[in-house]
Amino acid sequence: MKNNKKHQETKPEDKAKETQQPDAEVQEQKQEEQATEESGDKEEQTPEENAGKQDDMEKRYAELNDSHLRLMADFDNYRKRTMREKADLIKNAGERIITEFLPIIDNFERALKTMETADDVAAVREGVELIYNQVMTMMKKNGVEVIETEAKPFDTELHEAITTIPAPTPEMKDKIIDCTTKGYKMNDKVIRHAKVVVGA
Repeated sequence: MKNNKKHQETKPEDKAKETQQPDAEVQEQKQEEQATEESGDKEEQTPEENAGKQDDMEKRYAELNDSHLRLMADFDNYRKRTMREKADLIKNAGERIITEFLPIIDNFERALKTMETADDVAAVREGVELIYNQVMTMMKKNGVEVIETEAKPFDTELHEAITTIPAPTPEMKDKIIDCTTKGYKMNDKVIRHAKVVVGA
């Protein structure tokens, strides 16, 4: 009898294990059911639905590809048009300048014809000065200006020294004493350096 009682008695640890074991099994079973449901949801898509999604993707790809091709064509047309306009601008850039020079050439021809029979040198000089002023006005209108040299400090960016001579005064040392050929700037860019004599 005593032995049977010993076998029937259970320890508290065993009771805890017995109560914990069903909970763990239940939790594991729930996880398996959840995984089965998720896999079932994934498998619920029919071949028709998959085909529909593929058609949508192909349609979207076709739209994007068409948009890309149109964009490339527009850019190529813009590039060609820009190059053509630039070529036309370079080709016809001198036309406007020559057109403005034509009246000046007309005045020179009149002056030369007048010189053949003119006795008044002062009148001829005045006519030539008028033509010269007309030329300078036209050049200024197109952004061309004379580089100043008189008593200016020598600047290698603007001037080209052809020779040096002793400065007549200490103040004229390293300054321009004479200009043999005028220099010009066009829109603040030197297009011809002024040839000058510098005091040493």
